Amino acid sequence: MKIKDWQEYLNREIPCSCSKKHRCDIDEILIEAGAIKKLPDILSRYDYKNICVVSDIHTEEVAGRTVCALLEENGYHYEKVVFPDEELIPDERILGSLLVDLPQGCDLILAVGSGTINDLCKFISFKLSIDYFILATAPSMDGFASNVAPLIVKNLKTTYEVGKPKVIIGDLDILKEAPISMIAAGAGDILGKYVCLTDWKLAHLITGEYYCAYVESLIRSSIEAVVSAIPKVRERNVEAIGSIMEGLVLSGIAMSYVGNSRPASGSEHHLSHYWEMMSLFGGSHGALHGTKVGIGTVLGLRMYEKLSEKLDTLKEKEVSLDQAAWDQQILEAYKQAAPQVILLENQVHKNADDAVHSRIEAFGKHREEIRKMIAGLPKADDIANMLKEMDAPSQPAQIGVDQITLKNSVLYAKELRNRFGLLQFLFDTGELEEMSELAVREFPCQN
Repeated sequence: MKIKDWQEYLNREIPCSCSKKHRCDIDEILIEAGAIKKLPDILSRYDYKNICVVSDIHTEEVAGRTVCALLEENGYHYEKVVFPDEELIPDERILGSLLVDLPQGCDLILAVGSGTINDLCKFISFKLSIDYFILATAPSMDGFASNVAPLIVKNLKTTYEVGKPKVIIGDLDILKEAPISMIAAGAGDILGKYVCLTDWKLAHLITGEYYCAYVESLIRSSIEAVVSAIPKVRERNVEAIGSIMEGLVLSGIAMSYVGNSRPASGSEHHLSHYWEMMSLFGGSHGALHGTKVGIGTVLGLRMYEKLSEKLDTLKEKEVSLDQAAWDQQILEAYKQAAPQVILLENQVHKNADDAVHSRIEAFGKHREEIRKMIAGLPKADDIANMLKEMDAPSQPAQIGVDQITLKNSVLYAKELRNRFGLLQFLFDTGELEEMSELAVREFPCQN
């Protein structure tokens, strides 16, 4: 897939059969070889006086120095912030550091990087009402065009609805030189859409949640673009890298049309977020976000496969929620993040008996639709093979997830969000414990 005219998606209202009018206010998206050289021309369309270039020690070398040289050559005043951390963790400490270092009177944040840099700058620019551009250094995640920023706040992975960049620049000469692990992570993030789209439609059927077929079609297009590119990733084929970057940006636009991450984040992301939090609590950043999502996708698809075998006999779980026992389980599973997880459940009561009963009643009315929906999913082994084709991990053990963490992620990752999907459905039907045992059995980890 090659998207030649991004303006088809930007800066205009798109009436939709879902009854909403979709809009994505991004001024320009430029994905091509040599795109970085057009930065001065793009800046000439604005009147920025005090630019702050934000990078880390890695992206400073990859593109930050070039950006600063271009600004100097064209007479732009700028200051720069370079994070010295080997691995940036998007938490309150780093947010505070960026806020302190941001120059007084800054009117443009020019972010040079990918996932974490993008999320930090997006959040700060939104909070301070400052424009920001993102110059991507790796096609590693789908948040470039979205209006959400996932951060670690109060020890909990939390997704904030924020703003969008004014400009996205993806120079293919830079992107194709990114580590293969980062390119594969971007592909893994998109492969996760198989699970999240199914979760979204499941929620629409069971809870009546808003759903848009047009937005789904955009996500499907991003999946097609990435799947077609996978065989050429290891050779760093420019067209393949461009297809992945375009798929990632299109996924972000789809999110912005809805206003949240629902079209692009489901149970596979919840598993990934749980694994990330446990890594951080253990003192390590762990694998890349998209790498974890790819593995979560394989696991999610395997659980959907198993679920399809049980659809005829599924019914409401027989045991009522024991709130005190559940609280204790969360304390053990979430450690220092537990208070925020318990607070969420106390606010929304998604696990309460009456909520479960209502959802199971709806399931009875949509059993056949759900059966057909699951039948349309790819096989878990097929996605695992795609990941292997890029030399990417496909098993939790390959990214250091131990047996207890794997089991707990299946049992409790859904508690991160008030968002219905596969894991909540398994809870409602009393199948979650068995699925956690299946995960440990079929995805062996070290104890």
